[in-house]
Amino acid sequence: MQKIDWYFDFISPFAYLQSELLHTLPSDVQINFKPVLFAALLAHWDNRGPAEIVPKRQWTYEHCAWLAHKHGIPLTMPAQHPFNPLPLLRLCIAFGSTPEVVQRLFRWVWREGKLPSESDHFSQLLKELSVTPEMLDTPEVKQQLRNHGEQAIAAGVFGVPSTVVDNRCFWGLDATDMLQAYLRGDPFFRSEPFLRAGNVPQGVQRNK
Repeated sequence: MQKIDWYFDFISPFAYLQSELLHTLPSDVQINFKPVLFAALLAHWDNRGPAEIVPKRQWTYEHCAWLAHKHGIPLTMPAQHPFNPLPLLRLCIAFGSTPEVVQRLFRWVWREGKLPSESDHFSQLLKELSVTPEMLDTPEVKQQLRNHGEQAIAAGVFGVPSTVVDNRCFWGLDATDMLQAYLRGDPFFRSEPFLRAGNVPQGVQRNK
């Protein structure tokens, strides 16, 4: 049994799309679902999200629409983006981050186009799951979310979705096939070209 950690935030359409492809991983893989606050990763690594750069924002949404079309995955953009994902992250943790609740919450945003800031819709979701708002506000839930973030940073995770296996991080939807190959034991990951690529010396750096 291979165990992997899958780090994600419901704010990310790429994480949603990859969540719909996790079934393509080898059948002996056990996925540990770990919701994290993407904004906290950006802050730690002094990075910016794709929606924070004007031309990249448009490209990101158009690219996601294309990728959803390519993979045959239904996609409905929410009314606005970015949004505050904390209620969904805490809801996921309160439910034990099971595959079923992860899928339900991703689809609630990216198939139904709903947002946690839409109080009527979010109240209906809580009612559907038999959850009270107080259950999302416990110290245990908040601490677990912080723990996931610390674990992600310690593992070198800088974006979502990211999969960590054997202390190696596979970032992004585009790395899905690379992850599949690694989990199948592709010998390329022990080859000289791959090992050399991971040890390229640091060159000139721009001034910040």
